[in-house]
Amino acid sequence: MDGAECKYFVGQVIHHKRFGYRGVIYDVDPIFQGSEEWYEVMARSRPPRDQPWYHVLVGNLSQTTYVAERNLESDESGEPVWHPLIDRLFSGFRNGHYIARRREN
Repeated sequence: MDGAECKYFVGQVIHHKRFGYRGVIYDVDPIFQGSEEWYEVMARSRPPRDQPWYHVLVGNLSQTTYVAERNLESDESGEPVWHPLIDRLFSGFRNGHYIARRREN
């Protein structure tokens, strides 16, 4: 892997340090995979591109987002998150995290 080791995992409930929302990770990129244009407009704090980035379902909204690892922390509440895509991507919620559905080939 070219990037740093990923601190968080698919199905983990997280808290965004800067924006304060809770969410669920549904995919992980070991290094930044977005476009240069997106980075220039959206990543205003200029997080490192050579570290993990996470695709996140934003709790209580129908949005998804792409977040650098340094902006996240584990959510220790043990509470589930509401998002309209939860049931599509995950089969359940157990021990404070979501269980990813098996993908068919």
